[in-house]
Amino acid sequence: MDTAGYGHEFRGRADSGHYRVDVLFNNAGSFGPSGSVDQISLGDWNETIAVNLTGTMLCAAAAVRQMKEQDPPGGRIINNGSLSAIAPRPLAAAYTATKHAVTGLTKSIDLDGRAWGISCAQIDIGNAATELLDGITAGGALQPDGTRKAEPTFPAEEAARMVVFMAGLPASANPGSVVLTAAGMPYLGRG
Repeated sequence: MDTAGYGHEFRGRADSGHYRVDVLFNNAGSFGPSGSVDQISLGDWNETIAVNLTGTMLCAAAAVRQMKEQDPPGGRIINNGSLSAIAPRPLAAAYTATKHAVTGLTKSIDLDGRAWGISCAQIDIGNAATELLDGITAGGALQPDGTRKAEPTFPAEEAARMVVFMAGLPASANPGSVVLTAAGMPYLGRG
């Protein structure tokens, strides 16, 4: 992974001489390899961590640096976790591990940012109809009992509306963690 941007500083706008970052939505992610922990190569494991966890950390670090320096300081970071951070799917060890780690990162950012008015929350989405989910919906999603089953989805625009709602909350409120799933999706009975 190229980490050249890790030390990136946000540059001021030419017309005002300053720049603000009020909201960051960390949304990059990859399912990574399919398999149990003994079936995943170290290369595939590291690639999934690089995208899902390190990418989230690098973007958050750049935003936090700016949020601390701006006048007045503060801002909000919203990390896209996954329902897998709460209830994993079968044969998704790498993806699940990274999404659990994003939950810990979210809580750490929120705690460490308090002195500067920086809050961090996480949205855990289950079965929004996106290209990333095409493979699961086409042949059915693998269930804990080994069968494949078509699962309901919901329009990705509804997830976007939730992110906009979270971003628009006043600085005095932080949603912490929001779970948004397709109605009727196997979630509580998963595992």
